[in-house]
Parts: sequence; C-alpha cells; structure tokens
Amino acid sequence: MDAQGRGRADDIDPADQWVLNPNTGEYELRLGHSAPQAGVPSPRRPRSSDAPPSGRGRTEARGRTQTPGRSRPETPGRAVPPPRRRRGAPEEPLPGRRGRRPAKKASKSRKVLLWTGGTMAFVLVAGAGAAYFYIEHLNNNIASVSDDGASTGGFSKDEAINILLIGTDKRTGKGNANYGDAGSVGHADTTILLHVSKDRSNATALSIPRDLITDIPDCPTTQEDGTQKIIPGTRQVRFNTSLGQDGRTPSCTMRTVTELTGVKPDNFMVADFNAVKTLTSAVGGVEVCVGKDLDDPDSHLKLSKGTHTIEGEQALAFVRTRHAVGFGGDLSRIGLQQQFLSALMRKLKSNDTLTSPSKMLDLAEAGTKALTVDSQLDSIGKLKDLGLELGKLNTKNLTFATTPVIDNPAEKVKATVVLNESTAPQVFDMIRNDVSFTAVKEQKKKEAAAVAARLKGTKAPASEVRVRILNGGAVAGSAQETLSWLQNEEGVTKSENAGNAPAALAKTTLEYAPDQAGQARRLADLMGLSGSAMKPGKSVTNDQGLPAMTLTLGKDFEGAGVSLTAPTKAPEGVQKSTADKVECAK
Repeated sequence: MDAQGRGRADDIDPADQWVLNPNTGEYELRLGHSAPQAGVPSPRRPRSSDAPPSGRGRTEARGRTQTPGRSRPETPGRAVPPPRRRRGAPEEPLPGRRGRRPAKKASKSRKVLLWTGGTMAFVLVAGAGAAYFYIEHLNNNIASVSDDGASTGGFSKDEAINILLIGTDKRTGKGNANYGDAGSVGHADTTILLHVSKDRSNATALSIPRDLITDIPDCPTTQEDGTQKIIPGTRQVRFNTSLGQDGRTPSCTMRTVTELTGVKPDNFMVADFNAVKTLTSAVGGVEVCVGKDLDDPDSHLKLSKGTHTIEGEQALAFVRTRHAVGFGGDLSRIGLQQQFLSALMRKLKSNDTLTSPSKMLDLAEAGTKALTVDSQLDSIGKLKDLGLELGKLNTKNLTFATTPVIDNPAEKVKATVVLNESTAPQVFDMIRNDVSFTAVKEQKKKEAAAVAARLKGTKAPASEVRVRILNGGAVAGSAQETLSWLQNEEGVTKSENAGNAPAALAKTTLEYAPDQAGQARRLADLMGLSGSAMKPGKSVTNDQGLPAMTLTLGKDFEGAGVSLTAPTKAPEGVQKSTADKVECAK
C-alpha cells in the first residue's frame, strides 16, 4: 500500500474548515468561494462506481506532498455554495445581529461520537468508520480485492458479525525494506478473527498463530485480468502461507479460517506495516506498559521498564518484537500485539481523540489508506455502517484470546504448533454459537438463569414422552434418524416423524405445554438441549389423537445423540484478556 500521504495546499488546517452551526448543533464544512482547488489524485485502484468526474477539485492536506507520478493538472474548482439550511430551521442571523437563542444542543463530544462509531470498536475499522466527510476522497484511498465467494456476502446489521483482520509482513512502503525479508510476498503474519455478538453486548478477538500447522484448501482466486484460477491446496503447512504463497489472496486465508474454525467470516481487512505507523501517529501515540527493560536488535525496539507513549516506527517495533518478551516466540508476540491493540482502542475512545477534529481527519486519512478490504466492503459508506455497529461495543466486554495450541509433537526442535484438541474445539464452538468470553450485563445473567430454570425439576420416564419430530433445516433424513435413535436406544417409543417443518430454523427447538414440562426436561436431557432451546407454548395432536410436544431439528443439528448444548464459558487455561485493562509486557 502506498505509504506516502497526499498534502493540503496553502497550509490550511482541515480542522479549521469545520465550523459548529449553533442552530443545528452540527459541524459543517466551510470552504472559500473563490480559491481554485487542485484536482483529485487518481485512486490507487480505479472503481467505476465511485470514481469522481474529471476536474472535480479538492484541497490538499497540510504538510504533505503528492506521490510522484500520480498528480494531475490543476483545474479550476467549482464554487462551493454556503451550507443549505435544514427544512424548517430558522435562518442564521447575520454577523452582529442578535438572533433567537439556539435550542439546547447535544454536547460536542456526543456529536463527534455519533460521527465516529468505528473509532470505539477496532483499530482498523476506527479510522475508516470515523469519517464520512470527504466521501469521494476517502473512497479513493481504499484498495479492495475480490472475496472470491469465500465470505458470507458481507456483514448484516441484525446478525452476529465475523471480520477477519490480517496483518501482512510485506515490506512495501517508505522505510519498511529494512525490516527482515525485504522480498517477502506478504504472508499472514498476524491474523485475528473478530466476532461481535448479535446483540452487540460483547465481542471476541481470537488470534490465530502464524506457525500453526493446518491444511490449506483449494482456493479459487481472481487474477488481475479478471479470470479465475484455482490455486491447489496444501496439507500440514504453516497457517501464514494461506496468504501470498503461490499467489494466494486474502480470500484463501478466509477459506482456511473457515476450514479451521467452522466460522465463515463476513468480511476481511488487510493492513501492512504502515498501518501501525500511521494510525498511532494520527492519534498522537498510544501508552503501553513494559514490566522489564526491552532491547531487541531484530525489531529495533528499546524501551526501559515502565510506561511509554509510542507511535510510528517505535510502535511498529513494539508489535514486531518477540525475542525480548516471554519465551521469545510468536505466541509471546501475540500477547504483546493484543496489549497494543487494547491500548490503541482506549486511545481511540478517549475524549482527547473524539473531540479533536484535526485528529479525526488524520485518523480518517490514515485508516482508509492503511486498509485493503474485500469487495463487499469497498466504500467509506460500508465501512461507516460497519463502524457504527462495532461502535456499540463496550471495551470491557471485548476479549482478546489466542487459539489453544501445543508444541508440534512431530518436531525435535520446536518451531511450529498444532491445535490443542482438548480445548480448541470448545473455543471455536463458543464463537459459532455466539457465546461471550466475558460476563456481561446483569440483566443477561437474570435472563440466562430464567432459561436455565426450565431444565430444573422432575423428569418424566422416557416411555411417557410423546413427541412429533420435524426437520427444520437439518440434513435430509435427520428426523427419521432421530426417531430411530429415540425409539431403539433411548426408549422414547411414543415418538413419530412428522416430516418437514414449514420454515427453516437456525437452532433446534422443543415446544411444549405447561403440563408437559416433565416430558420436555427428559427429552432435553437425552438430546443435550439447552434451556434456550426449550420453548414453553402449546401441545399438538399426534397421529393417535393424543397431545404431544414438537421437536424441530434446526441447522445446528449434527446427528442423533450429538449434544446440542453450546459451552457457556471458555475452557480453563485459554489465554485471554479484555481491552479495558492495562497489562504490562514481560
């Protein structure tokens, strides 16, 4: 990605052009009417849908220069009319005249907060979601590549969100060639699966170690000429080769994560070394804590014990170091990166950032230039929508966790890791089932207790359980399979196959009348149903004319005898931390 900034002419601070309108309580962009404006620089990747017409002008950001070879001839800009008054709003009084007292308006910090939901969510979304001024200019900053059908098709506002965040070790950009392998094709050096709950009350950022041994599937990949090529998969290789190796794109990393975790991401975002440098500088640095003196000649990091404010090159050195912390490996560096992201999020959420228009503009520039996104997320409008969704999250309910792994037993000299099969499946299952890694609102606990109470009480004998079984989205034949299992192995002889449900369900449910609660508890115990799967309601009449419960097998059904209860907490020993707490690197 291009690390060089685009400048603003005439030493005009962009923050000075945003003026608070006392009548509307909003900031408005005020530009001079007579000054001609420079042409808009060509986008890094042209897109017919949002490329600005030739000759449309804009001013250049202060203190920056045009990237060589990318400038356009200056053309007179169109005069900018004064801001239009909202329908029904009073006219703005002339200078020196006394107008009506403006209505009480929301605080300045709250207004900025409404603009910048993304800044409170996650580092890469923050800069992009923060800005919806300069729409065309910011759109031109964003680079995108095809998702090649590997995503869900994009996030939805009324569903849980899964975003794949990838940090590549490609050494492009000013000053980055000096870091390690200057010829790197850009592997998936840092990978985080960000899961945000459906109700936006909590989120999990799950790090996937780059040295994890896994299988990479075949990857259909869009080429530069628009054709598709299937890049053959490889077995038992490092996870980081899912990007860059053999021409693989981020969509291949997305497919690999789906195969590994069972979670299909909605979107992906990719950032290189420049993202860390530009974003930290945009917010004036972030504060980190180290529990000992750190001196790593490989990453060029040198910090004394205590707290430090870092930005730019020093911030990049901090997230790259591994030999100076922990056991000196990639897992130790993951913990350091999670600490850094937590610190950056706290800075993004602070009033010092949210109430500073100049910082917000710098952040918008840095965030959009730092990103390469999938084709479903390729405009500032889409990033803004995502940012507003993520902005609903409280950082104390964002948990950073690491995929549970163990040393590769096939190696004498330990260099790679493999999944910890005793705990990793449970972690993946929690994300698939939208289970929080942190305790959230007290009301949620009360609701959970009420649901769990449905499982408590006496259970009727299996021979007394009467149930009709419907297939509501499970694999074909699941209703008959369940019927055979219940009758032949569990003694539920008063059961019958009622065919397909009228509509598909994501989750398996059991509906029952109040006087069937004992039967419901017995069937829930046999099938491993959670309290939330039990739906107090009414009974139906079975083929014998007797009242029966209704069991509807949803898309989560995995087979007769397989428990449908999702885990309710992270397994013991899983490394995790929350974004609101300051931790010191050791």
